[in-house]
Amino acid sequence: MTVTSLTDYDIHLFHEGQFFESFQVFGAHLTEQNGKKGTSFSVWAPHAKQVSVVGNFNNWDRNNHKMKKMSEEGIWNLFIEGIEEGEIYKYEIITSSDETLLKADPYAFQSEVRPNTASVVADLTGFNWTDQKWKRRKKQRQPYDRPLAIYEVHLGSWKLNDEKELYSYQELSQMLIPYVLEHGFTHIELLPIIEHPYDRSWGYQGTGYFSATSRFGKPKDLMHFINACHEENIGVIIDWVPGHFCKDTHGLYMFDGQPTYEYANEHDRENYIWGTANFDLGKTEVQSFLISNALFWIEYFHVDGFRVDAVANMLYWPNSNELVENPYAISFLKKLNEAVFIKDPDILMIAEDSTDWPMVTAPTSSGGLGFNYKWNMGWMNDILSYMEASPESRNELHHKVTFSLIYAFSENFILPFSHDEVVHGKKSLLNKMPGDYWQKFAQLRLLYGFMFTHPGKKLLFMGGEFGQYDEWKDLEQLDWMLEDYEMHNKMRVYFKQLLSIYSKQKPLFELDHSDEGFEWIDVSNREQSIFSFIRKSRKENELLVVVLNFKPVVYHDYKVGVPVDTEYVEIMNSDEMQFGGSGQTNPKNIKAVEGEFHGRPYHISMTIPPYGAVILRAVKKRGENKHGKKTVRRDVTSRG
Repeated sequence: MTVTSLTDYDIHLFHEGQFFESFQVFGAHLTEQNGKKGTSFSVWAPHAKQVSVVGNFNNWDRNNHKMKKMSEEGIWNLFIEGIEEGEIYKYEIITSSDETLLKADPYAFQSEVRPNTASVVADLTGFNWTDQKWKRRKKQRQPYDRPLAIYEVHLGSWKLNDEKELYSYQELSQMLIPYVLEHGFTHIELLPIIEHPYDRSWGYQGTGYFSATSRFGKPKDLMHFINACHEENIGVIIDWVPGHFCKDTHGLYMFDGQPTYEYANEHDRENYIWGTANFDLGKTEVQSFLISNALFWIEYFHVDGFRVDAVANMLYWPNSNELVENPYAISFLKKLNEAVFIKDPDILMIAEDSTDWPMVTAPTSSGGLGFNYKWNMGWMNDILSYMEASPESRNELHHKVTFSLIYAFSENFILPFSHDEVVHGKKSLLNKMPGDYWQKFAQLRLLYGFMFTHPGKKLLFMGGEFGQYDEWKDLEQLDWMLEDYEMHNKMRVYFKQLLSIYSKQKPLFELDHSDEGFEWIDVSNREQSIFSFIRKSRKENELLVVVLNFKPVVYHDYKVGVPVDTEYVEIMNSDEMQFGGSGQTNPKNIKAVEGEFHGRPYHISMTIPPYGAVILRAVKKRGENKHGKKTVRRDVTSRG
């Protein structure tokens, strides 16, 4: 039970756009007043003539529990004795035009299971968190120079039970967490889990921003899921939508009969493409609401990050033929990021932004928007268009592979293959690949090889790890039966091995955001569509050589220039037979030979597999141990 009260100072902060913990007093809170137990209700409805709390407890009669107006700006409050946890309720609002509206609580901590739409009184306190070790670990290990591999999940279609019904949060924790651990992902990213009425909106059109969707259980069941993730050293990121919301009658839209959470001007308010309404990000009360919401998920659910949806839709005014900057949104995003990082300095704030807006991941103190990561949509679009082209025409699209390295270090990037790329007729990643059955798998392995060796952190939508053949079917589970097919099973083996290599090899992540960590060897082989480059760590001569062949041709004794006179060992080859390849590998260490090639003082001769990705590690040369004795330090990760 919590004891809450709405003070004059709270009201002032809310209207100033500075009440970032408004969830502590707005909504429904179990409390005690004058020795009597009950629930305190508070809501913002600035244009309402009258607001009442209605529910089964008063036969949904608005005359029984009319709320008191606490401020001229429209905050209403009422304490009702005897209301306990689990009671359902709504606000009945009489508008300025005497229309009657029934609205769910914008700050409700729980909602009824769809299709019902009432809010539920809930107590979020008292959960026994056991993730203190995880929190300490986060502080000690910042993400910038660490592996970051995100598994994007839609909980409603990852896996269904035998009756083809949804699993609960607790059931998913028993299945999803071991699966993620087995594959080596560092984080799970959940498509929006705020309450939403329509399954097929995937949570992007919400009604209950403070209410974890009841499709999978109660709020504390979600806490259990996140706590279990943390106990296994898995972070949890939630997809978060501060730009727009759905227009269902019980939700935020025209909350008190007039624009409240949305822009007053229809041209700015209506998001015609998605059929939603845009938040009025210049309104101070909306700023208090949304920033409080972000801090709420950190406070009560211990989330480790937010993927902020549709940033481009906020940065520029909607429904405009030209890109016109929205100053309210720009100011809001800076304010949001500042508040979130004060609350949790170790949080991930990830912008889903498809524009070329500068300094998205720079601190606000330096003139940036204040995020610490941004999806690299340009890389994703370029490489997918390159891969979908026929091998014969790829020499004409050579720049699609190289262009991203011109700007790769201008922001802190995440390379995303998300749900958006495998739905609505776009085909799955596997089925985007041209050619026959074998060639599709070979090229998908090659694509992943490029992804995990390219600078930037990684994100993959569920199903990509085993080569889901059909595009995402959001009302069905993934095609798990494909794991019984040899090539799909071998794809999963490959992906796990690739992720293991990625997590252990410092050159693949330590200097992700610095041009010191990447160097082209051969960027000009347009005719053969072969690319080679070096990834480096902070330690001198700790490096990997990566060779990618985007055509179905094998080469023997192919020369590649290298910077160090040592041996090179193949630690990953996408063409290994255990992965479904043709076995064109380099099983023995390759000795560098003196002689300039590709502008390097040394070169190696190697086998280049068809549609192959090869990672070679420079073997450490003879060094000295702490006693001054020379020792051979190979320390090489084995193939296989």
